[in-house]
Amino acid sequence: MVQSFQWGNDRLTLCFEVDDQGAASLAEARSVSATAVMGRRLPLVEIMAAGTGHWIADDRLIHTALGAELRYAGHETRRDESLKANVLTVRLASKSLSAAVVLTLPDDAAMVRSEVTVTNDGKEPVTLESVTSLLFSFGAPESADSRLEGWNLIEGDYDWLGEGRWKTRAVRDLLPQLSQHLTSVDPRGEHRVVSTGTWSTGRHATAAVLENRDFGLAWFFQVEHNGAWRWEIGDNTSDGYAAVSGPTAVDHSWSKVLAAGESFTTVPASVGLSDSFDGVIREVTAYRRAMRCRHEDNARPRVVFNDYMNTINGYPATAKLLPLIDAAAKTGVEIFVIDCGWYDDSGNWWPSVGEWMPSKTRFPGSKGIVEVIDAIKDHGMVPGIWLEPEVIGVESPMAAKLPDSAFFQRNGRRVVEQQRYVLDLRDDAARAHLDSVIDRLVGDYGIGYFKMDYNVSPGAGTDWKADSPGDGLLGHNRAYSQWVESIHRRYPHVILENCSSGGMREDFAQLSRFQVQSTSDQQDYRLYPTIAAAAPMMMLPEQAASWAYPQADMTDEQTAFNINTTFLGRFFLSGYINRMSEAQLGVVTQGIEAYKRHVQPVVGGSVPFWPLGLPQWNDKVVALGLRADDRTLVTVWGRQAGGCEVELQVPHLAGDAVSVAPVFPAGGEFAAWNTRWDAAAGSLKVTIPGNGDFVSRTFELRRA
Repeated sequence: MVQSFQWGNDRLTLCFEVDDQGAASLAEARSVSATAVMGRRLPLVEIMAAGTGHWIADDRLIHTALGAELRYAGHETRRDESLKANVLTVRLASKSLSAAVVLTLPDDAAMVRSEVTVTNDGKEPVTLESVTSLLFSFGAPESADSRLEGWNLIEGDYDWLGEGRWKTRAVRDLLPQLSQHLTSVDPRGEHRVVSTGTWSTGRHATAAVLENRDFGLAWFFQVEHNGAWRWEIGDNTSDGYAAVSGPTAVDHSWSKVLAAGESFTTVPASVGLSDSFDGVIREVTAYRRAMRCRHEDNARPRVVFNDYMNTINGYPATAKLLPLIDAAAKTGVEIFVIDCGWYDDSGNWWPSVGEWMPSKTRFPGSKGIVEVIDAIKDHGMVPGIWLEPEVIGVESPMAAKLPDSAFFQRNGRRVVEQQRYVLDLRDDAARAHLDSVIDRLVGDYGIGYFKMDYNVSPGAGTDWKADSPGDGLLGHNRAYSQWVESIHRRYPHVILENCSSGGMREDFAQLSRFQVQSTSDQQDYRLYPTIAAAAPMMMLPEQAASWAYPQADMTDEQTAFNINTTFLGRFFLSGYINRMSEAQLGVVTQGIEAYKRHVQPVVGGSVPFWPLGLPQWNDKVVALGLRADDRTLVTVWGRQAGGCEVELQVPHLAGDAVSVAPVFPAGGEFAAWNTRWDAAAGSLKVTIPGNGDFVSRTFELRRA
């Protein structure tokens, strides 16, 4: 007899069924705005192990023999008050393995986290080769005839300097109709997206959206891991499916041996459901706020100046920094960060990282670097500093002081990448070294902000004390996350920035533990708006640190363009502002004052939207919006657009009388742009001047 049970919160309900043979599956998902009925039932977890295989020969994450053997063994619910979330554990068992699928659903989001713990219940060792973290069918309204037609996949490509390039493709273009029903066998192919090493977004986004406007359904899913991962979608004949996992044998040289009684837990993944793209963005934004680390800086993100980008570029020194500190303080900056090179006496900062002792040549005099740090404090700013904690340069004294066990190794040799060894945070000596560095910089110098960079990736991983290189890598990834959490426990006031050669690690394992996320190392201000506008697909707006680097040789319009790139996020400033005239510096100051007045109070509760759709790399006009409680903010960048009118979609204000005002730049020498609100269409028409330059404005919309 079929059994059923359901579980959820006020925004999402999941309905499960157990068939006559005891196989458990997700039968239906209902959010406040959408219902997805699953046309093809899938196991709650799929498992590949040595000596087993697929029951249909393919290379998918699904169709595994072990997944098909699992049978329902009960479920339980509990309340996690620390997260304000409901938790469901579904227990499954086969002859030799059991699996616990743990689902966590925060109160204010129709988005659920999934993790799976697999236990060896037999007497012989089991070698795991893949375990899904998350698995679901696309679903459809109950009346739907065809289930894969009309679905679009929105996925993101990444590269250094080219982060967040999102594209939309019809699922049927990726998964063509094969008439497989004539064979009575499901298709064997899939659309697979794989990331290797530790740059989790070095090539692809960890997240994707599936949307079907005909059905009124949209899914947002993400893998929450700072290492190797895989997700895929496929045609399962009577429905589509999506599967998410951490490392696998076939993709990442990963295997894990479980002795009798031992367990393995997958990396987390999460999925949200709504009726549209905009709706599911609301759900993932709420989820990210609910599941991130609690910190005083979250609600009111402070303004940051960093000396690196298009400025000192890795060569900080007392004489260079003091004028920048004075200028930054005049503009209203709240945090001043000394970037890379502060530790280097050799003149080559790259291979000397790792000991983290201040340079005596860059910071001469009796006080050394303390003179600079005291100047930051004396101006009422929080001192910050750059670290690349996971690496030791080949020329660093620590390369000889630390044992080989502290480093990634393969085949008995330390892994080396671009003159750096990679620390293995599973090792006590590696962690003790980093703890001593943090304790010294906070205790001796009063550092209140760390920019944590990571400029290399170690490939498959480490085979030292591991079942496979991928197993060693996963162990390090988890140990690193635990180390970051330990910093917050010891120093809850300290703000942490996540940077990995810009945005090479924009995964939620990192983002849930850091207050700030660098979005790119892009040094061309004309290219940056696409990266900045796309950033909230992967992170909360208040975390998104997109660089503004105005210079004295820029026009006021170019300076404003720069500042608007960082305006609807975490205000992140660089540039030789000390070389600016008073009038030029006044534009920067106006930008920071406008940010503190209009953005800083509301960005921590805002929801992003894209009035022109997700930006494409070469778009002439780019736009990003933030929807807050009492206001809507929209930034428009014209990149040599030249005398055109654009229509910005603001559907949540449709039907209302709305006032529109420029917030930055506004007044003075800046020409006003013509705007016209169309209440019936819910759109704002904006005329971009025809001078063919790079120009930008941020507007505030309020219900009249």
